[in-house]
Amino acid sequence: MLARLTGGISPVALSLAFIDWATHLAAAPQRQMDISQEALQTARQLFGSSLHFFSSNLQWALIKPKPQDRRFAAPEWERPPFNLLAQAFLLREKWWHNATTGVRGMAPANEAIVEFSVRQVLDMLAPSNFAATNPEVLQKAFQSGGENFVFGLQNWYSDWMRMLSAGKPSQQDQDFVVGKNVATSRGKVVFRNELIELLQYYPTTAEVHPEPILIVPAWIMKYYILDLSPHNSLVKFLTDQGFTVFMISWRNPGPGDRDIAFDDYRKLGVEAALDTIGRIVPDRQVHALGYCLGGTLLSIAAATMGRDGDNGLKSITLLAAQTDFTEAGELTLFINESQVAFLEDMMWERGVLDTTQMAGAFQLLRSNDLIWSRITRDYLMGERAPASDLMAWNADATRLPYRMHSEYLRKLFLDNDLAGGRYVVEGRPISLSDIHTAMFVVGTLRDHVAPWKSTYKIHYQVDADVTFLLTSGGHNTGIVAPPGEEGHSYQVSCKPEDAPYVGPDEWLKAAPHAEGSWWAEWVRWLTTRSGEPCEPPRMGVGQVDGWSLRDAPGDYVRQ
Repeated sequence: MLARLTGGISPVALSLAFIDWATHLAAAPQRQMDISQEALQTARQLFGSSLHFFSSNLQWALIKPKPQDRRFAAPEWERPPFNLLAQAFLLREKWWHNATTGVRGMAPANEAIVEFSVRQVLDMLAPSNFAATNPEVLQKAFQSGGENFVFGLQNWYSDWMRMLSAGKPSQQDQDFVVGKNVATSRGKVVFRNELIELLQYYPTTAEVHPEPILIVPAWIMKYYILDLSPHNSLVKFLTDQGFTVFMISWRNPGPGDRDIAFDDYRKLGVEAALDTIGRIVPDRQVHALGYCLGGTLLSIAAATMGRDGDNGLKSITLLAAQTDFTEAGELTLFINESQVAFLEDMMWERGVLDTTQMAGAFQLLRSNDLIWSRITRDYLMGERAPASDLMAWNADATRLPYRMHSEYLRKLFLDNDLAGGRYVVEGRPISLSDIHTAMFVVGTLRDHVAPWKSTYKIHYQVDADVTFLLTSGGHNTGIVAPPGEEGHSYQVSCKPEDAPYVGPDEWLKAAPHAEGSWWAEWVRWLTTRSGEPCEPPRMGVGQVDGWSLRDAPGDYVRQ
């Protein structure tokens, strides 16, 4: 009952963090004096500026928004008195950041929780969120005669009714339908078990490279993030480049699947897929790709194969995937002993982690972009964002089984067993140092889920050649970067297995910069590690469990 009220956030963990901050701040009189003086100085600056706030010379004179803060980017915010309101808010935000950080003796994890929580409250109170203090909303109301508020009320009513009638598709969901205009690459379901459907895609070239590609997506969302519309489908891009592509499509678990373990995803997922590919394309090594949590799973599978002497992988590609969780970004704020116990109790009742908790956690990481800016646009401006395939995919959430998610949080996040060489597979520990296969690792510059410096740690974990690429964009937009789409750039360099380690900051300064999509760079890397083109392989191995091969995207993706 408490979890439903708090959205899955443990009030105990939150309270302990604030007690830690308050008690250490109370015992630091010099720190109290510093922040008090800063508050007085800021107040004097604001008072002095308010006497001349009609002067154009005072635009952003006190403080400017950060480049990634788009709340005050419109020209209307440069006019008085709105510019002064925005500066007052940014100064208050800066003061609270300084007041909640750098307190001597405070635990870093608690400091991050307090700073994040205070920032969420401040974001809610930003002048951009209220009609009377948002010049864009006021201008829109003046131009439309208040019609924007009528449309905003209609948008709110529509969203409210859809929330009450769970399962009713939104307009965006109706615009993008799986198998119709997203996930449209032609293929067959060549294998199915209780956890996955394995898709094999038809070739689009007369000849293909002999080594197939297996894509292991995350099961937090549906697989077709990598097969959206034809113009931005990684699957289509790869088949057009002469590769045979296989894709895992995970089944969306229900309450009856509460006991599915994390290792079941390795055995019934990666291992079963590789076995099936081995029957379709015998005696061939496989290029394996893992995205996000799928990349973490792939690294576990690869380390297990390395430990057991299995050389079935030709190369390994990790996209925004972490193998060390000590610096896993703001997502770790939701993961401590109190929080995990709270989530376990909540999942025990339901059998799964529901989609609402998943969506809420990710939205909080980017509340300005995913919550408050949307509320302003939809309900105050009376507008709707244009439908997009990526947003439709983002709304197509999945559930997570109780046991798997508990093991994932405890073994990987809390205990960091994989990075520490303590992760046990089939009764024996595995080590990432057993991976000797060439790796292509992609990090994204503005990733809130898997920060690029966290993904960079793979350099000192494996004994292999590592080509690391840092691309512009975020966790999703940086990965879905088709050639021809403007705004993409990347840096890339290779570290041979026996080369000395270079830290991420030094790497960032030295790595060559290139404009365009990283997809082409990756295909060039794959091509140099692939054999001469040959005839395409057959589709599947006949019937699957007594039924003929079904067309992609299959059944599991529609659940």
